[in-house]
Amino acid sequence: MVNVRKITEDITWVGANDHRLNLFENIHPIPQGVSYNSYLLLDEKTVLFDTVDWSACRQMIENIRHVLAGRPLDYLVINHLEPDHAACIEEILLIWPEVELFSTEKGFMLAKQFGFTVDKQVCHTVKEGDTFSFGKHTVTFIDAPMVHWPEAMVTLDLTDGVLFSADAFGSFIANDGKMFADEVDFDRDYLDEARRYLTNIVGKYGPHVQFLLGKAAKVLDKIKIIAPLHGLCWRKDLMYFIDKYDHWSKYVPEEKGVMIVYASMYGNTESAAQALAGRLCEKGMTNVHVFDVSNTHVSYLIANAFKYSHIVLASVTYNLNIYPVMFDFLDEMRMLHVQNRTCAIIENGSWAIKSGDLMQKFIEGNLKNMTILNERLTIASSAGEEKDGELDRLAQAIVDSMEEVSTDTH
Repeated sequence: MVNVRKITEDITWVGANDHRLNLFENIHPIPQGVSYNSYLLLDEKTVLFDTVDWSACRQMIENIRHVLAGRPLDYLVINHLEPDHAACIEEILLIWPEVELFSTEKGFMLAKQFGFTVDKQVCHTVKEGDTFSFGKHTVTFIDAPMVHWPEAMVTLDLTDGVLFSADAFGSFIANDGKMFADEVDFDRDYLDEARRYLTNIVGKYGPHVQFLLGKAAKVLDKIKIIAPLHGLCWRKDLMYFIDKYDHWSKYVPEEKGVMIVYASMYGNTESAAQALAGRLCEKGMTNVHVFDVSNTHVSYLIANAFKYSHIVLASVTYNLNIYPVMFDFLDEMRMLHVQNRTCAIIENGSWAIKSGDLMQKFIEGNLKNMTILNERLTIASSAGEEKDGELDRLAQAIVDSMEEVSTDTH
């Protein structure tokens, strides 16, 4: 059955929603699904902007045929060659063999690497600033390298002001009938998954996102709608979401708050983490969130590390080292360039308490612009009342350090 939605009078969403996939990129849980967004322009010429994942190809083809209503497909614009958007290129070429293609030089290189027979097509290799008219609609192409692949570009329809933004401004969560961010309570229901998407997929490439935002700023007066390849489109309050991307890509905390991440084998380190959470709330810092690193997927931990100003790492010592899943979290922070945070440490060990020093050494050696508080809670097996003063000093140091935190990118 056909499932389409109008973006503008001439542009229609012809993508698909996926609730069957458990792991995005076979690594990130997506319990609420994901959308694959493809857009079709009807003008003097017909233009498809990107395709979808192979699993959703049949739905997309049915949607395209319905909207075309017997017209040929004249052009395919390929903004991004990642298979969740480009897997159906070959199917498009088989059904509409006269279709002409637009992409970057690296885009066509990757198309060939993935085995698409683009050499038989008319291929328009575009670069920054090139324009093309499809009739009433004229588009311009903007390079977006490393957001988050090297071939990526975005396309701006100068007529309707639609920015086909590739993987920028995307989100997890299937659209399920909704198409625009103003049709939902975005803050309540979508923001966390938009943050998790950006920070885990594109987080490493913050400077490249900043570069793209700089380009977008020059044509901001022309952008009326942001149409990403995943998630909802934006037609109102564009600066709200652009500001979120600005924060995330500058590695600036969104909020003054504390995430406490604990690694506990038998519950004693967990008890200390919970005691610290309670003490922080008593002191008036109630924006506190506690996570068990052993049963929280690291993508959620990374998203919250980007969100909050303070990170407390509470780890048992394991084989004279950092608890393995805590080390994995630290290494993910390194790979995704988490920085500009204040860290505090809780360490535990029964005969050799090593985890605190090792975590501090890792942070100092691998993460940029991180402040590590001098106060530390050290536990030998379990913490009794004798640790109350140490706990209180740690909590107070965290609260005091909040005054030095800025969440403003401007």
